[in-house]
Amino acid sequence: MTESGRSAAGRGRIDKRSAILEAAVKVFTREGYAQAGIDAIAAVAGVAKPTVYNHFGDKENLFRIVMRDGAERTSSRIIAALASLPDDGQDLEGELERVAHRVIECQLGDEGWGLQRLLYAEAARLPDLYDQVVARGSQPVLDVLCGRLAGLANRGHLDFDDPAVAATQFIALVSGNLPGLSALGTRPVDRADLDAAVRTGVDAFLRAYGTQRRRRPRRG
Repeated sequence: MTESGRSAAGRGRIDKRSAILEAAVKVFTREGYAQAGIDAIAAVAGVAKPTVYNHFGDKENLFRIVMRDGAERTSSRIIAALASLPDDGQDLEGELERVAHRVIECQLGDEGWGLQRLLYAEAARLPDLYDQVVARGSQPVLDVLCGRLAGLANRGHLDFDDPAVAATQFIALVSGNLPGLSALGTRPVDRADLDAAVRTGVDAFLRAYGTQRRRRPRRG
């Protein structure tokens, strides 16, 4: 085989692998792990069933790769959003709300919710995969957010003892209502509800960690 022939064959193999992974995401998120069949995945990918086995071995291995790759894609999008958070403290509340909205938009995609539902459904059967997905998805996000918040604290705009705890609580406060509002991603979230959730979450975060502590007005 010529060099160009080998190159074309290599590209063809990569294209088939990508097509299978894209098809697997669609079928797994639509059918669930147990009901998803290799036949259906092959049909959506436009390849023969043996081709799926040649690339990935079996359904469980394909599922594991889909889950890990999905976690990395979502993590990369969220990290890109977090990278835009400035550390100058100017309009801190507004900047935190803006970043929170971008983080939530990354989480609201059909693929992200579908993979999250799959992860929860299979966590008891594949606990090691759950840990791997967290390590590739949630943890890198928290690490980057921890660094951004630490930068704000170092410049006197936030006040906390542990940036890792602050990062975890920020994510929880601004996105904690998402599972309920969206029924785990199965229905659209009203924009007004989303805006209110972000404002409430950022407000609570700044009440806890802002250098200018917010006081609630007294009743009566």
